[in-house]
Amino acid sequence: MKIAFVGKGGSGKTTLSSLFIRHLAANEAHVVAVDADINQHLGAALGLDENEAAALPAMGAQLPLIKDYLRGTNPRISSAATMIKTTPPGEGSRLLRVREDNPVYDACARTVRLDDGEIKLMATGPFTETDLGVACYHSKVGAVELCLNHLVDGQDEYVVVDMTAGSDSFASGMFTRFDMTFLVAEPTRKGVSVYRQYKDYARDFGVALKVVGNKVQGEDDLDFLRSEVGDDLLVGIGQSDWVRTMEKGRPAPFELLEADNRMALQALQNTAEDSYELRDWERYTRQMVHFHLKNAESWGNEKTGADLAAQVDPAFVLHEHLSEPSAAQPA
Repeated sequence: MKIAFVGKGGSGKTTLSSLFIRHLAANEAHVVAVDADINQHLGAALGLDENEAAALPAMGAQLPLIKDYLRGTNPRISSAATMIKTTPPGEGSRLLRVREDNPVYDACARTVRLDDGEIKLMATGPFTETDLGVACYHSKVGAVELCLNHLVDGQDEYVVVDMTAGSDSFASGMFTRFDMTFLVAEPTRKGVSVYRQYKDYARDFGVALKVVGNKVQGEDDLDFLRSEVGDDLLVGIGQSDWVRTMEKGRPAPFELLEADNRMALQALQNTAEDSYELRDWERYTRQMVHFHLKNAESWGNEKTGADLAAQVDPAFVLHEHLSEPSAAQPA
């Protein structure tokens, strides 16, 4: 399953992303975690020290390699240079799978060992001084979108993405790449404002959305969230001494996380697993093509000097069976 965590800045979405990733690893799921936020904190939340987090390779810096690999032998793509963030796969494209070794993971992913297992961690890379005033962060996140467009995953496999804060992710079609989106909201009016934006934007695209209340201190907080988001409220997460200790750099074993919070994380996993039964690969592929054609017309054709609409393979539908060992990759 592909899972996104979104929310306003300071809502705790990165902390909850990391707790969910730890929970999945403890339950022996196969996990690829992606830090797609402009503020790169997921590595630290997963226990990396400052030097380890800074040493994570930046996906944005590896974009030429990513494009060259994913292009494969797709005859509709004249060169890797003509690929943009929304370029969809077609016959001959190379696809990414959660459980495999490939050049993209070699260049962009690092193994992080947790208390109860290990995960692959990828990061877009931080906004650098050379980017200030001249670059758009969405160009960095484009590497994540391109990988998600070419990724097939199965029932016991998770791709968990810590997204940009607020409604910024709607600057691309990446918000449609997920089986489930968890919106982290504090029990305040500001806390639910991003929910309203996300709900409005996502309505026409069939985005599965659930709200996770964070920093919930009692039934009154839950009542407030229910009154604001209705049935979209999934669960509330309370204050956590375990998290406070972890943020001080003295993490306790994950099994000591408060029982109520462990149960809440299990509710997230159960909801994610339920979303698996509702997968619609044809719609997923159709939306991918929709955003590609929009980007091609608005800026991609001019930038690349190519007709990017010709990259669309009308007969191709991304599907889980393509993740099976018998589905050979192009040489």
